[in-house]
Amino acid sequence: MKQNLIDFKSVTKDTMEVSDKIFAAEKNEKLIHSVIDWQLSKNKKRLAKTKQRNEVTGSTKKIYAQKGTGGARHASRKAPIFVGGGKAHGPKGDVYKDRKMNKKVRKKGLIAALSSKYQNKEMLILNDVTEKVKKTKDFYAFMKKNNLMNCLFIFDEKTKTNTEISARNIANVKLLDTNSISVYDIIKYKNLVFSKTSVKELEKKLLQWKKYII
Repeated sequence: MKQNLIDFKSVTKDTMEVSDKIFAAEKNEKLIHSVIDWQLSKNKKRLAKTKQRNEVTGSTKKIYAQKGTGGARHASRKAPIFVGGGKAHGPKGDVYKDRKMNKKVRKKGLIAALSSKYQNKEMLILNDVTEKVKKTKDFYAFMKKNNLMNCLFIFDEKTKTNTEISARNIANVKLLDTNSISVYDIIKYKNLVFSKTSVKELEKKLLQWKKYII
């Protein structure tokens, strides 16, 4: 299928062929939500920490004899059932078992998010920017002209280098390359803009994983 191209300076009527397998896949909001939940969980700082029984300071002396008391068997006062003892199954701080997600699911989630943007007409493709954009007002004027005031830009290396200085002080704008793209960022921003080269790079990257394509 074809997608119209926009240009940074001039008006263009060029079009570009994009992959149906990536940008026309079936919408799957449940999958997108699942991938975003995984990403947020992975990046969340684990600050809460309680002491296990082996971390509590105190004597390890057996509190009374094993047999003959008529009571339950106990070792030291550091056991979780005693006041001042360790905490059983408490939060462990940074030592935390991260939730896992298969590559297959993550790839499908990325494709579902890209398809959602394309089908909602919130995705544009920009001709590669070959000259350095030195002024923020020039980049801002381009955004305003194309109604991109809340936007994620996925650029190839050259286009990103030519634009990142002029774009970095504008609110609600983020510039990434194809290696840093994430489902969370795609959904967070209202609009999605690729450079012409970055679309080709992303398609090549995703289509190599043929068994993961929806």
